[in-house]
Amino acid sequence: MGWAGLPITLARAHRAMAVGTRLTVSVPGGEPGALTDLLAGAGFEVDVVAASGGRVWADVRRARTLADTVAPGQRVLVCGLNPSVVSADAGYGFAGPTNRFWRAAVASGLVTRPRDPLACAHEDGVGMTDLVKRATANAAALAAEEYRAGAARVRRLVEWTGPGIVLFVGLAGWRTAVDRHARPGLQPTGFGGAPAYVMPSTSGLNASASLEILTAHMAAAVALARPA
Repeated sequence: MGWAGLPITLARAHRAMAVGTRLTVSVPGGEPGALTDLLAGAGFEVDVVAASGGRVWADVRRARTLADTVAPGQRVLVCGLNPSVVSADAGYGFAGPTNRFWRAAVASGLVTRPRDPLACAHEDGVGMTDLVKRATANAAALAAEEYRAGAARVRRLVEWTGPGIVLFVGLAGWRTAVDRHARPGLQPTGFGGAPAYVMPSTSGLNASASLEILTAHMAAAVALARPA
């Protein structure tokens, strides 16, 4: 498989595999570190990664998390904080019954088909990733070091894929890893060479942001996306 289509190929494999199933991945050219990044984003734990014979290969295990659905040149890259256990088992992000992400995403024009990240990638040019890949019951279980390491991985992902804008859903991760004084909206520094927009969490626990406010933030991010 080639590098450009690798994340979506891995996402399809992740969806078809049971947790703990092993897989060997081999790609022509490239660096082991780059493959490790993509495999972590795809929801795999890397046991061995190496380069030989003009190829990079890795032995991995399917983790209980979500796979990135990303590709070069997407219109929007959505970045959540981390998958909930509910989302990891459902196979798509923001799966909690009180989470308002998908309602806002459809209402804002971000996506046309809810709860189907592969369709969002192919039909809407919208990719999805997370700052931290470890699935937890809630984001309060995450450490600052996880956010910072995750932000470094996502930055490299953005530099490679070049999306029209990165939409960070939830202020906590951005404030921990990038700018502790950040407010919702377009960020002055961008991220990985792309515009960055940070919006409030869509969790039902975030009573301070209504569905209308969340929808308006998503619509604003879509309007600000540069041509990919």
